[in-house]
Amino acid sequence: MSAIGDFLVRRTLGFEARLRAWGNVARFTGAAVSGVFSRDTYNSATREVIARQIYFTAWQILGGYTAFAAVLSLVVTHILANAARDVGLYDYALEFTFRLLVLEIVPLLTALFVALRTGAAISTEVSIMRIRNEMGALEQAGIDPMKLELIPRVIGGTVSVLCLTVIGVTVSVLCAHFVITGYRPWNAPSADLQLMIGKVFDPAAMAALWSKAFLFGLAVTVIPIAEAIHAPRQVHFAPIAVLHGMVRLFLVIMLIEVGMLVIRYIA
Repeated sequence: MSAIGDFLVRRTLGFEARLRAWGNVARFTGAAVSGVFSRDTYNSATREVIARQIYFTAWQILGGYTAFAAVLSLVVTHILANAARDVGLYDYALEFTFRLLVLEIVPLLTALFVALRTGAAISTEVSIMRIRNEMGALEQAGIDPMKLELIPRVIGGTVSVLCLTVIGVTVSVLCAHFVITGYRPWNAPSADLQLMIGKVFDPAAMAALWSKAFLFGLAVTVIPIAEAIHAPRQVHFAPIAVLHGMVRLFLVIMLIEVGMLVIRYIA
């Protein structure tokens, strides 16, 4: 009986710890969103941090991400085109590709791409700043570290995800059109592409796409930072904070994707 009691106690404590962690994420998210839309956040110092975050998050990986998006688009379009041809629906292949690849796969993989490269780096960076008491030093100097260091990273990361999503969507549309037209897009009437884009990318679809990209951008930065700023200020806890932050980040990304699918196609 004591073993069962110990097990229940451990499970209860673990559940309470997870609840506290999610509560920390929720509180930091509220503070970050409030700071993003506050005019007091923006000054020369914060703009420099934002620009640096965009440079490391988006600009440095622009070439690799563009190549990745192009290869992915070509492969997925080939698969969908062959499947549509097999069932006699090749005339709808471009629409299928736009709806699946452009509206769903590309935004999701963009968020995962940025999360793998930037989410862990941000969490590690903030953890080290806390361990070195850099944030405490800023507070003693009368500077709010939330406004100077944390919120600018959230803004930079969110803008980076939005910008990369724009590039990924554009590349995937061009690659899909290239494949569906048999690698001869110059022989296809431009009006057909314009008609299909107008049909698929209606206002509701565009609102869902950019809302999802915005939420992905917030998640990629907010969750790793929230985990890092509440981790114990000891070096050996930094990798644990990074791991926990990435696990929660991937869970939230998938919840956002599923939620947007429910809203878009079921609700």
